[in-house]
Amino acid sequence: MPNLPVVDAHRHLGVLPSYPFYGGPPVNPDIGARETIDQLRADLDEEGTELAVVIPNYGVPDASASFALNELCLEAAAKDDRIRTGIWASPRPQDAAETTKALELAAEDPVRVIKISFLLGGSASDPECRPQLDAIFETARRHDRVVHVHTSPGAASDIDQVGELVERYADDVKLHLVHLGGGMSGHIKLIGGRFFDWVEAGKQVYTDTSWAIGFAPRWLAAEIERRGIGHDRVLFASDEPWGDRIGELVRMQAAMGDGELGRLTLADNARSLYV
Repeated sequence: MPNLPVVDAHRHLGVLPSYPFYGGPPVNPDIGARETIDQLRADLDEEGTELAVVIPNYGVPDASASFALNELCLEAAAKDDRIRTGIWASPRPQDAAETTKALELAAEDPVRVIKISFLLGGSASDPECRPQLDAIFETARRHDRVVHVHTSPGAASDIDQVGELVERYADDVKLHLVHLGGGMSGHIKLIGGRFFDWVEAGKQVYTDTSWAIGFAPRWLAAEIERRGIGHDRVLFASDEPWGDRIGELVRMQAAMGDGELGRLTLADNARSLYV
């Protein structure tokens, strides 16, 4: 494949404490996690990544570990003009005070993204999460930031749940559905209709193919070509250290090709959002 420019729309910075996931011993499965800005910059150098949106690492139940990384991500952007920043916020009521503090950072120039996830608790339909969600999306609206939300099949991260955020907020806030639904059911629900229905309805919805099952990027590209819409709404994301940049890149290149769609999804769409 040709060596097209690459913009990484979603990757993480920071090392988390070990945790006994699923009843096992304490582990750090994200073995490629980067603790320092210099390590991150070395990765960008080696990869040839033109621009990266860097978001605090998360995944352990203690959300304070991720809130603590917001300042590190801001510092990374100040040190390297290839880096834009995402800040971590939380819809959970128990994190309300820390989320309020984090949202004050959204006005900072390098910030392009507010990242939320329901992996640690809460849901789009939980009334106790509604005040935090309203504040997060209002902040994004005011400062023209993109809200990133994790998607994966089942529970609170299922697109059936996350889709409520699209319906509620995406008329005037850009919403990036990270991981294209995150698995078989999510891919089929999104590519089979919902993603394109939202685009046609004027929703400001975006997605990426990180974590996608092999068939999904090919089907997504085919549907974009068939329908003639969505070409400007798909981004490349490595999700390092939880993703595999080389694998993600090869899969997207193979699916999207080396023509206009490849250039848009690998770099141009992300430039439009983040530069």
